[in-house]
Amino acid sequence: MSSMPDLATSSVSEITSTLADLGRRFDASPRYPAESLRALENGGLHRRFAPPTAGGQPFDGEQTRYGALKDALRMVGKGDLSVGRLFEGHVNALLLFGWYGSPDQLCWLRTMLDRGAWFGVWATEPQPGVVFDEEGSCLRGSKTFASGSGGLDFAVVTAATSGGDRRMVIVQANDPDRSDTSGWRVRGMRASVSGRYWVEGVRIEPWMLLGAPGEYDLDPRFTAGAWRFCAVQLGGIEALLAETRDALSEAARADPIQRARFANALVATRTAGFWVAEAALRAADENPDAVSIARLARGVVEDAGFRVMEAAARMVGTRSAFDGERIDKIIRDLSLYLRQAGPDHARDVAASAFLEKDRWSEGDRLW
Repeated sequence: MSSMPDLATSSVSEITSTLADLGRRFDASPRYPAESLRALENGGLHRRFAPPTAGGQPFDGEQTRYGALKDALRMVGKGDLSVGRLFEGHVNALLLFGWYGSPDQLCWLRTMLDRGAWFGVWATEPQPGVVFDEEGSCLRGSKTFASGSGGLDFAVVTAATSGGDRRMVIVQANDPDRSDTSGWRVRGMRASVSGRYWVEGVRIEPWMLLGAPGEYDLDPRFTAGAWRFCAVQLGGIEALLAETRDALSEAARADPIQRARFANALVATRTAGFWVAEAALRAADENPDAVSIARLARGVVEDAGFRVMEAAARMVGTRSAFDGERIDKIIRDLSLYLRQAGPDHARDVAASAFLEKDRWSEGDRLW
């Protein structure tokens, strides 16, 4: 196996800058960002969070691992949110292999990573959804919002069993005859190429079945895993705040009203960072309360994103809407990426859980 670059010796700012530069190109001419993913591979991120038996980096405990993953997701999000979406799907797949993969599957994963393969996780689908056929030998249906459709090498897809539980299946993700990205005509997140992918007629071999029926949806892993896309979004928000600061004129910096807007945006961004960090630590411990923390973190990050986007538009003015400006691209990407499913429901369920008891860390609870 080739040696894995040590991220600690890599230039984080260089990786982020490379992703930002490439991101401008892919935003102007949307396509699968293969060059950006190569930059992540060169920076040591491609397999760093794989199970150690599949060539991933051994960490001193899950909290250390999740802390490093949080920083990596933020860093990639700062560079390009579309690539951050793809990277988050890749590490999600690596986590699923680590939790549910057999020794043979981990050996296969190691071989594929050696070859530079990228993975995704596709669960969203139009009705009636992806299902196993009556014999359980083939898949039926398609996936939508399949980020990296036609570009990724493999995807972990969910398929309903006859008993109703969803089961994970490893499928090829780069068959051009199965991929349709023509409908992905969006203002932002263009390079995520989140199109439709047909799995109709895919024949199932035993090695393709990852885990048992129902394991994909097990909590706290499933719901608490929202912290990962929150970390990517946080990186985009941090990048937008930094770009806004850099774009401020001397007159704006001397204006107390603009400084107040900047202060509010800064507080919102840092507050979101605290919540994402807490959500990551809870997920690392597989604490049952990680679900409630992640649900609230989603709302905090969303609120921060809206506040910073508005602040950028008000503080920078018309320039923030010009095509080719990085501020404009980040705002367009965030506007779409923040639209995750059921934000109000997630916050409401979390509020009910906190009304029952304080879910914060023991020793620092308010009730």
